[in-house]
Amino acid sequence: MSDPVLEATKAPDVGDLQGELLRQWGSSEVWRLSYGLSSVIVKRGTDGQADEADAYERFVVPLDLPAPALLHRHRSAGAGVLVLADVGRVTLEQEPSAEGFLAAAGLAATIRSREVSQRSEFPPERVKELADRIGRIDFDLSPLTEALAALHRDVPVGVVHGDFVPKNLVTDGVRWTAIDWPGSYLAPHLSDLYTLIRDAESLGLGRPPIVARYIDATGTNPALVERQLLVGGGCFCLVALRFIVEEGLRTVPESVDWIDSLIGELADVVGTLS
Repeated sequence: MSDPVLEATKAPDVGDLQGELLRQWGSSEVWRLSYGLSSVIVKRGTDGQADEADAYERFVVPLDLPAPALLHRHRSAGAGVLVLADVGRVTLEQEPSAEGFLAAAGLAATIRSREVSQRSEFPPERVKELADRIGRIDFDLSPLTEALAALHRDVPVGVVHGDFVPKNLVTDGVRWTAIDWPGSYLAPHLSDLYTLIRDAESLGLGRPPIVARYIDATGTNPALVERQLLVGGGCFCLVALRFIVEEGLRTVPESVDWIDSLIGELADVVGTLS
């Protein structure tokens, strides 16, 4: 791994690199390695986090998505290491602002605008599949299943980042970039915009300007966007709950505290769709 890092940073030797731990979870860790003014991001992931290079090959590179350039990849049994371009030192989580959330809405629109020819990876039957795997949902999910089926008839599928939240939105002061792509997949809903709005509202920022920015950027019918948002919210909750019960309880122990609120959020979305 050292050769790609040395090549990118122009460091004479590994010992000349400066290391900064940016993030560490049970299933991944992220470092910034730098020499002088040059730096790269090195990520090591296990479990689901080991699949980010596959997301680059399937979506990021061929569709020219707004993501850090992949400089090197290495895969071993159960783990993956990526060397990525360093696209900025400030995340929307570190410095939240109304302007930043509006820029992120434009970023979501850019991702969504890329045309894909593959089939959806979140068909209506996946709702029941995820609910069965979660095993803690005691209310009827058919309104979500039906609404998702309708979206498949009415809307082309697009790339879903899958973790479009402030900690994964980075700026260099000029442009914004989405990082951390291992959870990406194809679907017709707008869970990325849903999670962006969810975090904005938790900070007291308004929902309408963010939705308006997305609609202006995509030219999508507002009523359709509202449907995509609701369905995206339900799908986000299911994916998040599945992660917690199958992986998070082991790799992020505090995620046990997220279960009840996510189930309540899912129930609210389904109730609105009913």
